[in-house]
Amino acid sequence: MTKIKSFVFSPFSENTYVLYDDTLDAVIIDPGCLSQAEKLELKDFIVENKLQVKALLLTHAHLDHVFGAAFVKRTFNVNIYLHDLDLPILADVENRCKTWGIPGYEPVEADKSLNGGEIFRFGKTELEVIHVPGHAPGHVAFICRSGSFIIGGDCLFHRSVGRTDFPFCSQEQLIHSIRTKFFTLPDEYTVYAGHMQPTTIGDEKKHNPFLK
Repeated sequence: MTKIKSFVFSPFSENTYVLYDDTLDAVIIDPGCLSQAEKLELKDFIVENKLQVKALLLTHAHLDHVFGAAFVKRTFNVNIYLHDLDLPILADVENRCKTWGIPGYEPVEADKSLNGGEIFRFGKTELEVIHVPGHAPGHVAFICRSGSFIIGGDCLFHRSVGRTDFPFCSQEQLIHSIRTKFFTLPDEYTVYAGHMQPTTIGDEKKHNPFLK
């Protein structure tokens, strides 16, 4: 069974996820750890549970989701996976941090591409990669069918959806991605989003005011 450990990091209250199973192989998704204390919190969990981190997966490259990417890459000697369409966004994070007055970001580059349609495997776990543009052009999500959940990034939230007022965003694309990719999953699937608490596909179909 795939286990999920979540952390809430940075002033943006971003959700960082560690996925692992009984093989102790693991992946880290969207490391938003900004302060040294947050980075050590993530590292300590990995070390204390004797996990072997196999990769760093990014749903997208907005700054709050990549604050700790260089730290994770260096600490665990892993590759960073990101959709090619989000490479320009990752390259601009340092400038964005300066604009926002956010200190401490360490620039980093992606190593491998995620374009949607792949099956990413670690331990006994399989993650289906789907391309869900809208909040970001290269946004992807990760479906674990054996665990009936999706790591959805900043697409679908509890009674809300991702912002589309940033550069390269598209509200039309976002709604299309949710309806054709998220809402085709069974109602019981849990959505672990980039912010706020988990929700379910069925609940959002019924109650999300942005998708009526």
